[in-house]
Amino acid sequence: MRGPALVFDNVSLKLGGTHVLDAVSFQVGAGALHCLVGPNGGGKTSLVRALLGQMPHTGNIRLDGEPSRPVGYVPQLADFDRNVPMTVYDVMALLGQRRPAFLGSSRAARAANAEALQRTGVAGMGHKPFGSLSGGQRQRVLLAQAISPLPRLLILDEPTAGIDKPGLQLVERLVQELHDSGVTILWINHDLEQVRRIAQSVTVLNQRVLFHGATQKLPMSWSTADE
Repeated sequence: MRGPALVFDNVSLKLGGTHVLDAVSFQVGAGALHCLVGPNGGGKTSLVRALLGQMPHTGNIRLDGEPSRPVGYVPQLADFDRNVPMTVYDVMALLGQRRPAFLGSSRAARAANAEALQRTGVAGMGHKPFGSLSGGQRQRVLLAQAISPLPRLLILDEPTAGIDKPGLQLVERLVQELHDSGVTILWINHDLEQVRRIAQSVTVLNQRVLFHGATQKLPMSWSTADE
């Protein structure tokens, strides 16, 4: 079973009277590994939040073939108060279940979370304070919660930021495994070398769509220097 196709049809979004997105239209194929690139402030994260229903917009965003499982989402790594007394398992319970986090996770959820932590290379850290982890380790935990339970659509907002080379390779392998299993993946990415290495297709976005197509057709003139 493949994940859903994504359709963005004439999507526009304003913040404080400023156009963040202006008539953005493109499609991501079912089961594709698609990267979204462009300069900072170009609207990439805003588009993803509109897709998630977190930001008001005009135009239409739809999934063709609704996923039968929850959507997985890894946000940008935000500042975290290291004094907040939450363990890794607490954070995963807070982000990944409907029951109140203070009730803890069910036995099945704890087993699934432990497996996800193992897949993202932070096995055995479930009882550690989340604030005690490095930035790269916290990013791996966020990735673990996004794949527990396994989604049919996975949205990644720069998940390898702050991760060392072994961690980057682990994330790439995991994303490839999920893609091979049919998961649709939409990945916001600033690393053009990585994009060219892993993505099937790419959209360059700076308020408007500047390029959309197969990764091998991405113009060489588009470089990280433009960002």
